[in-house]
Parts: sequence; structure tokens; C-alpha cells
Amino acid sequence: MIPILSGETDSGTELIYCRAGAFQKKENINQRLNTLYSYHNTMIHRPRRLRKNPVVREMVAETKLSKDMFVYPYFVVPGNGVTHPIDAMPGISHFSTDTLLKDVEKGLSLGVNKIMLFGVGDEKSEDAKSAYDGKSLVPVAVRELKKQFGDDLYVVTDVCVCSYTNHGHCGIMHNDYVQNDVTVDLIAKMALAHSEAGADMLAPSDMMDGRVAAIREKLDGNGFENVAVMSHATKFASAYYGPFREAADCAPSKGDRKAYQMDFRNPDEAVREALLDEAEGADVLMVKPGLAYLDVIARLKQNTKLPIAVYNVSGEYSMIKAAAERGWIDEQKVVMETMYAFARAGASIITTYHIRDIVENKWM
Repeated sequence: MIPILSGETDSGTELIYCRAGAFQKKENINQRLNTLYSYHNTMIHRPRRLRKNPVVREMVAETKLSKDMFVYPYFVVPGNGVTHPIDAMPGISHFSTDTLLKDVEKGLSLGVNKIMLFGVGDEKSEDAKSAYDGKSLVPVAVRELKKQFGDDLYVVTDVCVCSYTNHGHCGIMHNDYVQNDVTVDLIAKMALAHSEAGADMLAPSDMMDGRVAAIREKLDGNGFENVAVMSHATKFASAYYGPFREAADCAPSKGDRKAYQMDFRNPDEAVREALLDEAEGADVLMVKPGLAYLDVIARLKQNTKLPIAVYNVSGEYSMIKAAAERGWIDEQKVVMETMYAFARAGASIITTYHIRDIVENKWM
């Protein structure tokens, strides 16, 4: 309390008028100050001791990041010599297989040894038959990547048919509704084609009921029991996917995906979905998008012993890029704060378009 007026009583005792609006004896205030001073001299808990300098802060940091946690997405297109920048995703490009090999080699030299492939530009049809064609873009790219880099490169492939249907939905349509079971059969065939090409891990992102079990059965029945499945266990119907739909040429021509992707209002359902995928044989559970769903990552971490992955999606990436280009934010600081947030929430695998910037600029 700070005195703002003082005076004396008839007895001569000095009083001080304090902010609390009452006169108090000066000796009482001095006594309280002495008590406070004594408390500071005997304080046991001083958390700031472990924030004193960068060395001790690093030593006691509860959340760590390493290159081993990151997966870098690529978009593979037809042709040769193609490196085509994606307008909605600054710094990200479409690659033909030959230029993909060169860029992956550069990434490997920087320690980026895990990638996820999306095919863009194969034939589109109602039955999405090109999705499981062994000569389509992704299987061809996987074969070339594994031929050149072998086990030095871990290849994850997206397993979904939205880029292969002529309507942009993630399954077979009938009466304006995506049919679950026939789509699951299609997804399982696609998973097998990618496995035959040499994929190390499959990432089904279609959100059909029962697709993990169907994939696991198809793979195990054909001798691919060691191919892992990282299910998009909780893929939400989100507005954050906007730039990706340009990159992957997969925007729905009619309606939306809310009849199969998750309602973002439902965290309990998210946990249920993930645990169903675990029961069906998933090896890793992914949350997608990431930033708006840190609570879901944390809840999954408390409910499963499987590794938790997060997809830092295109909209999240492009928002940071756009703001940084305008000088509104410090890109490095915001990117790294975001990565630590994912890890702090419980993710041990982070799929992000930022990882090349992180390693090339030595942000980590």
C-alpha cells in the first residue's frame, strides 16, 4: 500500500491514509513490510532460477523437437521436368517424378527422410479406377524413390480417392451420397497398389467407416503385414483445407464432406473414432487439422498408447506465410512456436509443409 496522505491523532500517533481508503497506524505498515521482506529472504520456490539463461532453459525444457519427428508432403504430377509453384501455398510446388527425385535428394541431405505423397493429375472417373492402377502417379513415384534411396527414405502415401473421382468426393457417389462399403473396397485396393510399389506406410484419409480393418486385411492377405497404417483417425470437416484443394485438384463439385468427415464440435466422438481405428489395426493415429485441435491431440494422448500424429494443414501453413510476407509476424518464431505446440499437446509425428524452411534456415 502506498501512503497518499498522513496526519496525527490527538495522542500523537502518526496515521497514514492508504489506497484502501482507511487510516492505519504507521507502525502496522512497517511491520507488514518487514514481514514481506522476511518472506522474500526465505522464499524456497523460485521458478525463475531455471530460466536464468539459454543453457539451463534447454536443459529443463519439457518439450523437445527433432528432425526425426517430421514428415514432408509432396504433390506428384504427370510429365517431365515439372516444378510448378502452387499459388495458394508459397514455397510449395507440384513435381513430376524426375524433379521429385532431385528435391527429395536435397531434403535427405538436410535430414528430411520421411515424405508423404499425393498424386495429382491421374484420370478422373466415377469409379476412381486410376486410384488403384499400379501405373498411376503415386505407385510409379514410389518405385523410383525406393529404387534410388532404398531404406534411407521412408515413404508414406495418402490413400484417398478425392483426386481420382470426377466429382471430387472421397468415395463412390450414389444419389448424392458417398457410399461407405464400396468405397472401403476401393480404398483397400489403392492401399495394396501402393504397398506393391514399395510404400512403407499408408495414410488413409477418406474417413470411411471400417477402412482400416479392410486395409489391414488386404495387406496381410497379400504378404504386406509389415506395411504400417497411419490413419487419419480424426479428420475434421474443416475450412483450413482450402489451399490443399487447389494443390490436389480435389474440391467437391457439389456439396461438402460433412457426411463423412468429422464435426469439429465433437471431441468425444473424435476419441471414439480414433479408438475404433486402433481396434481395427492402425499403427499411428493422426489428428487433422492441427492448430484448432490441440485439445483433441491431448485427449487422444491420454486415451491411447499408440503414437499420435498431427497434420499441419495447408490453410495453417498459408496463413503464416501470408502474414510473414506482409511483415505482420516473425515467421521463424511463429512456425517454431506452432511446432512446439503440437509436440506439447502430445504429437510425436508432425506432417508439415514448414519442415524444409526449418532445416534450410536452421531454425531448429
